[in-house]
Amino acid sequence: MSILAWLNQKEREGTVCFSRSEIQRSFPQKTSAVLDSELYQLCKRGILANVHSGFYVKIPVRYASNRVVPPEYYIDQLMHHIGRPYYVSLLSAAQIFGAGHQTPQRFCVFTTRPVMQTSEKKNPIVFWCYRREIPSQLLIQRNSETAAVKFSIPELTAVDIVQYSQYIGGFSRCATVLAELLESTDFANANPYLFRFATLAAFQRLGYIAEDILGEQEQADALYQRLREANSLLRWTALSSKRPVADIMPRSSRWKIIVNAKIEVDDL
Repeated sequence: MSILAWLNQKEREGTVCFSRSEIQRSFPQKTSAVLDSELYQLCKRGILANVHSGFYVKIPVRYASNRVVPPEYYIDQLMHHIGRPYYVSLLSAAQIFGAGHQTPQRFCVFTTRPVMQTSEKKNPIVFWCYRREIPSQLLIQRNSETAAVKFSIPELTAVDIVQYSQYIGGFSRCATVLAELLESTDFANANPYLFRFATLAAFQRLGYIAEDILGEQEQADALYQRLREANSLLRWTALSSKRPVADIMPRSSRWKIIVNAKIEVDDL
């Protein structure tokens, strides 16, 4: 049996993702060099996509024209192969809650350190972010074509968008997305672990944007009350940690935010 015939049989059985080691085990008679050459040719022909080092996806016919497979199609299987916890967040998660005008150009995946040796040339679509732990209790699963993919809940998505605003284009883009995302959040009933997991500064900035920029008073009040219940002591912090602070800058006394950056929300 050829590798292509084997791949087609596996696809009929419902398997579309393969590690190089799995393929090698199925064709022990092939040398490593021959196997790599054949896999390269299958990728060149648009039959396989090498989406990560040593990990391949059989490209479905519907994606064959541009040879780009959406990460939702394989991300859960890839992370299982790598052996790391993960969740999809930022604009990629906001989109499933109806926030965001356009499909994000990059698919954001959070996982744990150490930083992986990934090639942007090999897969420019997936953007990797790293944190100390992955909070399983703050995730939800959504079915993709091939597996259940883990996404951050709306509340964690909102905090992540603020905390990692530099990855999505800054605070103006952040506020524009939050204008829609806050329709799906419920901070009054959010899992208590949320308020121990994210940074206090991120909650302060989120509260300021929700209340002072977007006028989302109910969500802001709920967030402020939960921070009080968690005995969080707010200390003065700059809206942007990348810009200088001056005494003449306006301040939000409730959220203890020094407003050292301008936020402009796009028309929705």
